[in-house]
Amino acid sequence: MSTFKAPKGTYDLIPPDSAKYLAVREAIAAPLRNSGYGYIETPGFESVELFARGVGESTDIVTKEMYAFETKGGDKLALRPEGTASVLRAALEANLHKAGNLPVKLWYSGSYYRYERPQKGRYRHFSQVGAEAIGAEDPALDAELIILADQAYRSLGLSDFRILLNSLGDKECRPVYRAALVDFLRGLDLDEDTRRRVDINPLRVLDDKRESVQKQLTGAPLLRDYLCDACKAYHEEVRELITAAGVSFEDDPKLVRGLDYYTRTTFEFVHDGLGSQSAVGGGGRYDGLSEMIGGPALPSVGWALGVDRTVLALEAEGVELQLPASTSVFAVPLGEEARRVLFAKVTELRKVGIAADFSYGGKGLKGAMKSANRSGARYTIVAGERDLAEGVVQLKDMDSGEQSAIGVNEIVAELEARLG
Repeated sequence: MSTFKAPKGTYDLIPPDSAKYLAVREAIAAPLRNSGYGYIETPGFESVELFARGVGESTDIVTKEMYAFETKGGDKLALRPEGTASVLRAALEANLHKAGNLPVKLWYSGSYYRYERPQKGRYRHFSQVGAEAIGAEDPALDAELIILADQAYRSLGLSDFRILLNSLGDKECRPVYRAALVDFLRGLDLDEDTRRRVDINPLRVLDDKRESVQKQLTGAPLLRDYLCDACKAYHEEVRELITAAGVSFEDDPKLVRGLDYYTRTTFEFVHDGLGSQSAVGGGGRYDGLSEMIGGPALPSVGWALGVDRTVLALEAEGVELQLPASTSVFAVPLGEEARRVLFAKVTELRKVGIAADFSYGGKGLKGAMKSANRSGARYTIVAGERDLAEGVVQLKDMDSGEQSAIGVNEIVAELEARLG
């Protein structure tokens, strides 16, 4: 028994469950790859200032949840708590926006870190797949990303999720709304930390999940009543494009999300089978983020979908993913000559794309067949000295139990035919 354990709030992905996570990542990424999004990978840590500026100094992520540290050289770094700021930083650093083909469309997959109270669906280390479209202000781009996320979830077999949609306005109309909201919030009975938030970023108070706060927010002014004509028209086009694509959504005038950089379109994917941690993903438009982190004006939109929570949503709906067998053929050699011959055949099978494994460690027939059963292989190849003297091996169908002799040189062709 090891004396070491995974850190609190983290988990290990171990076979066979890890196959589900890989399948979820692949399903989310597939529609992105088919829509012009290229893969990007960024470091697991960045400058603290990148997140302070981009995510927002008043957010819980920056003030309470970020893993920040100082290097031996004096650099102040943080484990990345989200993906958008890092991806935009990388795109700016590589001058992707100057290549002449906007928007720059990128997707990513990786681990993120937040110091939170561990609970089911909320971990200190978690996995996301995200997408960002950088450098274009177009309602069709917002709609595209929402549609692609819906497509990804449905390809997995999920059906009980909902899409919440709202507009946060822009630099023209949001200040007017902010003033009205501040006036309303200052009349409430709020704790000191929340009152401080009212002054720094009042929209974040609307995102407070505590029931004591939510009760007092009844009658709070809604941003939709303050949208300027341009934002209203933009939001209406997003709604029309999503509807025309057959994607259902719910208007949620209180939806603000937890990050400071969102403008105009904001959306969240929720699954009611997950209890309090119902959000499985979300995103929105962030037209001013590039300027916040020192870049040029680059209107952009994106989302991140939680792999962990998507797996929990699948379990809540009882959806069993059709996962490919990790092993299709298992070879059992009996004797040294059989080891040499069957190992070569396993290598050949792998070269033609057939998942094959081998009985290692010199096990006897009984132990090797147990390993074959545990592997989940559809077929087992068994060979001993007498078989090889006759130029054959025994091929056993593990489902039916039928066994037949086939020529050593026919193994690959025969299994290709049987496994399609």
